[in-house]
Amino acid sequence: MRVAVVGATGFQGGAIARLLAERNHRVRTLSRRPEGDRPPMPGVACASGDLGRPEDVRAMFEGATHAAVAMPLVYDEERVAQYALNVAHAARDAGVRRIVYNANTRVPAGRTHVAAFETRRVAEEVLRDSGVPLVVVRPPVYLDNLFSPWNGPALVNDGVLAYPLPAHTPTAWLSHEDLAETVYGALTADGVEGRSFDIGGARTLTGDHLAAAFARGLGRSVHYVPLEPAVFERSLARVLGDDAAAGIAGIYHYMATGADPLLMAGDDGTAARLLSVRPAPVEDWITRRPWQVWAEEPSGAER
Repeated sequence: MRVAVVGATGFQGGAIARLLAERNHRVRTLSRRPEGDRPPMPGVACASGDLGRPEDVRAMFEGATHAAVAMPLVYDEERVAQYALNVAHAARDAGVRRIVYNANTRVPAGRTHVAAFETRRVAEEVLRDSGVPLVVVRPPVYLDNLFSPWNGPALVNDGVLAYPLPAHTPTAWLSHEDLAETVYGALTADGVEGRSFDIGGARTLTGDHLAAAFARGLGRSVHYVPLEPAVFERSLARVLGDDAAAGIAGIYHYMATGADPLLMAGDDGTAARLLSVRPAPVEDWITRRPWQVWAEEPSGAER
């Protein structure tokens, strides 16, 4: 395949691009970042450009046979619709055989006032109207969010797993690695064009179940603490800015209402079976991470 990967300089798109390149498919992407500020992407051709410029998107798609698409952390409906329209036109004109669209979140069945859901719904509708065969994957929450400066030290040193989901919310936590495998399956599986999948990890876990998996993986006691979405949003804003933080946090504000308690839960294995993937257990993901980078140095008295 010759795959245009929209979003390959991000964490999720990067995992997809790396997997495709490792399997000897040609990968091309587009980035607004200066060349020296891009992550290493062996085997991936990266051009400078902007999703908002149709000519840049057409150049990325030239010669592509397939596309893996995710929208950037933008939550303005008009801008996202224009990005999706540029992708749709470029894919159609290039003769792309299949687009896999990663919504990067589950999306409620009915309309909401949550920008994180509605911008992704609009993008899906635009891509579906392109006439290019489309497969949609909707992940729940990424395990990789927990291997971070916000969670790693508290997990390793204090046994605290704090996250902005209610403790009782069933969630099919998914790793970036398994997301990449799932997108690969959606690009290559027979009989899935036109379908949408609520993808997820091997099991659906509440907060306490997730903490128990971390306890087994880390070899220490761990307890789950539901974080207030507003607190999460303020912390995120210091890194991503107010607009992106508000967009992402909108998902967690919505989940805190209890309006759709099963939105992030698993689908009884339907997506994994049809896309021929086998997500790894959470404990496997935990044991493969270098958690020691977050460990505090012992004090002089403890040495």
